Amino acid sequence: MLLITSRDTRRWIIPKGNPIRGLDPHQAAAHEAFEEAGISGIPCPTALGAYQYQKHHRRRPSEPARVDVFPLAVLSQFGDWPERHERDTRWFDLAEAAEAVREPELKAMIAGFREPPKTAGLAQSALLWVRDRGGERIAILRWFQALMPKQGRFFELFEAHAATLVGGADALARLLQGGDTIASYSKEIQDREHEADDIIREVLQDVRRTFITPFDRSAITDLIGVMDDAIDQMNHAAKTITLYEVTEFPPQMSDMSGIIVEAARITAEAIPLLRSLGNNSNRLHELTERLVRLEGHADDICDAGLKALFKAQGDADPMSFVIGREIYGHLEKVVDRFEDVANEIQGLVIDHA
Repeated sequence: MLLITSRDTRRWIIPKGNPIRGLDPHQAAAHEAFEEAGISGIPCPTALGAYQYQKHHRRRPSEPARVDVFPLAVLSQFGDWPERHERDTRWFDLAEAAEAVREPELKAMIAGFREPPKTAGLAQSALLWVRDRGGERIAILRWFQALMPKQGRFFELFEAHAATLVGGADALARLLQGGDTIASYSKEIQDREHEADDIIREVLQDVRRTFITPFDRSAITDLIGVMDDAIDQMNHAAKTITLYEVTEFPPQMSDMSGIIVEAARITAEAIPLLRSLGNNSNRLHELTERLVRLEGHADDICDAGLKALFKAQGDADPMSFVIGREIYGHLEKVVDRFEDVANEIQGLVIDHA
């Protein structure tokens, strides 16, 4: 995480600034990130949260200020920027960044914005459940499970698939920046989709040949299925763009790509937590709630984008409208599939935590 120093007190803060006329809040945040830290990237239009602090002024009394915080996936850092000589910049790991800032709410937000946990081994396993005649769940004795052969690599495969989602989302966001790199990013998305296909085949094979699975077989296939649908829709969007040779994209499509990047990041954090549902149920609830909020915001952005596209192209260039509507449809379905991921995870938490 990149932090900068304030100009007056020299304390560590995140890049921020006042609203900018003509820009949405996340766009203004991205603009300030360039001016203050020299970075550019893909901002997510859905705020991560907010915090308050006391804003000091040189010529008038200090006053409370509220800051909405937007995650930005950094694509590049420039060698020069407007406030380069007015501030220090430094990349921190998340624990150090949370310790460096002063505001308690910002500390908590940074601590909650963490990388996906490191992949653990297969030593942890979920408890096997059966149903009695009354429909209640009864735990089979743990020693019985210990006697059974350890088969299946479900958690590792889930995490590998989540990594394809992160890679595909990153490539899709870069593709929607336009320019002459569209073909290479489209190829990268296709490669990630092929990797995901290989992974889902392994999962289905493990489901068939493994006696004890960490969750019900239907839960495993449903979860990996909706994850696979997400990368499939990314590939459909990229294919549509290359098929019709689209090279320029409206800001609403870029905004949706920012939501997709954030949704993939959250999914990649959530999946490893399934190894220990009881211990991680609260965090999983927070992550799935954010996925649902992202989907709702993406619907609003998609509607606004379609309306703007129709006004601009509906009569003058109906084919451009049809192509744009198809791209929007695929982008919307990507986010819908991430909401499906959230619903599947919430179901697992309810059933097993």
